[in-house]
Amino acid sequence: MSEASCPARLLSPIFKVLAEPNRLAILCALGTECRPVTDIIHATKLPQTNVSFHLRILREAGLVRAERRGSFVYYCLPDPELLAILQSFQAWARAHTPMLTLVEGDGNDNISPTKRRTRSCG
Repeated sequence: MSEASCPARLLSPIFKVLAEPNRLAILCALGTECRPVTDIIHATKLPQTNVSFHLRILREAGLVRAERRGSFVYYCLPDPELLAILQSFQAWARAHTPMLTLVEGDGNDNISPTKRRTRSCG
């Protein structure tokens, strides 16, 4: 199989970054909005040092971008399509992993995909 049909070298570093649950939680907490670190801390319930550590890795990987607004730094997804991709993976995992549906069912199954995209992951 050629690299063009299976771009493992391109995707594997991204999946390595995304494999850390706290990083996924941060991406999902951002949703489609730019948020300061304090909002991310409250949304994820992670300590500030942990959030800052993971934000640096996400920023270096190009999965978040930082915007300085006065004395605050806001973090955003570089493209809202990233949230849609994460939500698609979540839907696929729920459909193909029966135990995941039983363990992590969150009651959001009746929300339209368009409405879900404007919020955050699951």
